[in-house]
Amino acid sequence: GKPGPPAAGGRPAPLVATVLSRQESIAATIEALGTARANESVDVTAKNSNLVTAIHFRDGQVVKRGDLLVELDSAAVRADLAVAQAALTDSQSQFERSRELLAKQLVSKSQYGQLEAAMKGNEARLAAARARREDTVIRAPFSGRVGLRRVSVGSLVNPGTVITTLDDTSTIKLDFRIPENQLAGLRAGLTLPAQSPAFPTRSFEGKIATVDSRVDEATRSVTVRALLPNPDGVLKAGMFLTVQLEQDRRNAVIVPEEALVPETDKQYVFVVTDAVANKR
Repeated sequence: GKPGPPAAGGRPAPLVATVLSRQESIAATIEALGTARANESVDVTAKNSNLVTAIHFRDGQVVKRGDLLVELDSAAVRADLAVAQAALTDSQSQFERSRELLAKQLVSKSQYGQLEAAMKGNEARLAAARARREDTVIRAPFSGRVGLRRVSVGSLVNPGTVITTLDDTSTIKLDFRIPENQLAGLRAGLTLPAQSPAFPTRSFEGKIATVDSRVDEATRSVTVRALLPNPDGVLKAGMFLTVQLEQDRRNAVIVPEEALVPETDKQYVFVVTDAVANKR
């Protein structure tokens, strides 16, 4: 700046540096750390103890819903299925003959009813045998990517034994917490950017899906869930991502921070008018 006119008492006016103020659209920013989760995720296990006889997937393979993943030993259940099918066929034949004889009054209604009950019982046993047969094949419950294979052909698996994992990461669920006093303005559908330390030059854009209905009494924070499209699969379940939310966007006058003069609970600036700085 340039020296101003002499101040009162003949002292030279101090030199000042000035800067033009400007108007900009600004918003309060909330920054939070979230954890990425798969849209759908399961541990692939068996219902019953059995031996693995065939594996139909590779580590990291993309599979579709219903694809065959693992076959278990089915010799015993196939034998039970054949017995149940034979018993049903025989009981159906006897029931059909008894229907004809009942019309000719050669069998009693009681005998007819017993044969009908036997046939329905065999139908139920056949359905149960088919269900046990289905339990010897493990299929993908939804489309996604399998993880590492953790069993081999010949392995004995028990209920709860993890054979592999299956994750649908075409969409990522991002859960993060914010303080309850910053809930204003948060709503489903609000767009937000997210960044990952693994991809520092890339921003992942998603939308808020839901805000939890409860506030944590211990932390006084609430969980927010956002959905991020992940078509190329670069985001993995368990990754940390930073999200930034904008709130209360408005037009404001912008000045450098060093131009502010704090006094008690107020902030002042010096405004230059006709080469004279006035405090406002």
